[in-house]
Amino acid sequence: MYNYYYYPHPGMYPSKHRDRMYNRQRMYSPYFNNYYMNPDLNGYPRYPIYPNYPYNRERLYSPWALQYPSNRGFIEIMDYGPNPFVINIEEATQQNNTFRSALWTGDHLQLTLMNLNPGEDIGLEMHPDVDQFIRIEDGRGIVQMGDSEDNLDFEVMVSEDFIFIIPAGKWHNLINTGSRPLKLYSIYAPSQHPHGTVHETKSQAEAEHRP
Repeated sequence: MYNYYYYPHPGMYPSKHRDRMYNRQRMYSPYFNNYYMNPDLNGYPRYPIYPNYPYNRERLYSPWALQYPSNRGFIEIMDYGPNPFVINIEEATQQNNTFRSALWTGDHLQLTLMNLNPGEDIGLEMHPDVDQFIRIEDGRGIVQMGDSEDNLDFEVMVSEDFIFIIPAGKWHNLINTGSRPLKLYSIYAPSQHPHGTVHETKSQAEAEHRP
């Protein structure tokens, strides 16, 4: 039995088998007609491609490269920056159980995942030179912003699929008002935390930021 997700060299099989395999690939593979996603076609060398990275790290010409995980496959939460990166951000955010984990850190942008337990908040803070984007994937809460820590005059309820943007210099906080964890991802521009940051709990995060 052939693995129809494997891209053989054109001369690897007799023509009648090769034609049948390639017809199957044209029918079922979204990569078949993409010149750069086929490292062995036409005998030209290609750089290894990882189409479902970081679900696994098999190269495209491996028999297992296109074995995508079924229904919410495991994603390794780690900092993949500053390399090129593609991920199902909803699944990664849902799987994260740490208070904060950096998923991608570069020179000008950073992507982090956060998990707030019921009643927990991010903590009142202000980034003088960093704009921040936040999207809620699960849960609900209250976002607060203002020009000073004593004057948070902007307050809005947020829930799943809501986004909010925090301009540089604004004091802000997000409080989980629901009965289940509030899961979100946050984009900082430029980066706010060191590469590879992982805070298992809020207290750990506060201890690292304490002067």
